[in-house]
Amino acid sequence: MSQLITGIQQVGIGVTNIDEAWPWYRKFFGTDVPIFDDEATANLMTRYTGGDAHSRRAVLAINMSGGGGFEIWQFKSRTPEPCQFEPQLGDFGINAVKIKCKDVRKAHDHFTALGNETLSPLHKLPNGEQTFWTKDPYGNLFQAVKGDSWFTKGKHSTGGVCGAVIGVSDIDAVLPLYTIALGFDEIIYNETGTFSDLDENHEFRRILLRKKQKDDGAFSRLFGHIDIELVQSLNRKPRKIYAGRYWGDPGFIHICFDVNDMKTLQAKCEELGFPFTVDSSSSFDMGEAAGQFSYIEDPDGTLIEFVEAHRVPIMKKWGWFINLKKRKHQKPLPDWMLKTMSFNRVKG
Repeated sequence: MSQLITGIQQVGIGVTNIDEAWPWYRKFFGTDVPIFDDEATANLMTRYTGGDAHSRRAVLAINMSGGGGFEIWQFKSRTPEPCQFEPQLGDFGINAVKIKCKDVRKAHDHFTALGNETLSPLHKLPNGEQTFWTKDPYGNLFQAVKGDSWFTKGKHSTGGVCGAVIGVSDIDAVLPLYTIALGFDEIIYNETGTFSDLDENHEFRRILLRKKQKDDGAFSRLFGHIDIELVQSLNRKPRKIYAGRYWGDPGFIHICFDVNDMKTLQAKCEELGFPFTVDSSSSFDMGEAAGQFSYIEDPDGTLIEFVEAHRVPIMKKWGWFINLKKRKHQKPLPDWMLKTMSFNRVKG
């Protein structure tokens, strides 16, 4: 049986100005290859936008070294509402995005040379590996970690997204979603206490789940492995990061997994008590790309998106698109074919 989840396709980042934000992400995270740049009305997301359909612009950009991308998302029909407090680790929602590095120390040196003023010192994770934290100009938190799966060598000091840190109220309540439905079959650590890389003034339980890269899924070699770290605050009362705000407002709006078999995944999620709250049901156009998408909520309301890709641009300049619905198997697309997407790279 094919694996249901083949990688992280992207993390949605709500911003107020895409043309300002994307150059920063290109500079620091190498997400310089656009998959689509689309303006449309989000008619299917009214459940999370106050009952009204709002227009938006979205750019999905990836780092060709490997990993998931950023879906940089901007409202066009309303003024975005920023979070009224500074989120802390353990607050409910996506606390941070994990960015993979071949050498964490070298990436830290590179970010320092680029003038990043929000870098934390290097820390040790519970499994002994190095890490550091940084923020974008909008206060969103990113964690640099060692990656173990790469698509190309690349010249940038980081790859793309390999995971996320998600604040939850009860790790045990959400754990079956990841281990049973989504197939995270490895626990890297499961610790309780205070930690030098987190807020040492607070006590946490943290568990790092991993799903190794497998050659199963059209883009599996590009996406690589997935790490999800669940963090539960034990001695303070967390807040919900998106309380009173809309999907698309500034911050990490969702984490999106690439899917092989949406129907089977839906059945597994429903069996565990996580029904689809949004479902496009059939192919949905995103400019140059298309696919079926759906959403669920974790017990604290964090949005998790699933996308089964149907059409993907390879070389847009020459009108070369791949229709994945015509494929009869889930083997990875040839590396040479995926590498041609680099011809779409945006410089600067």
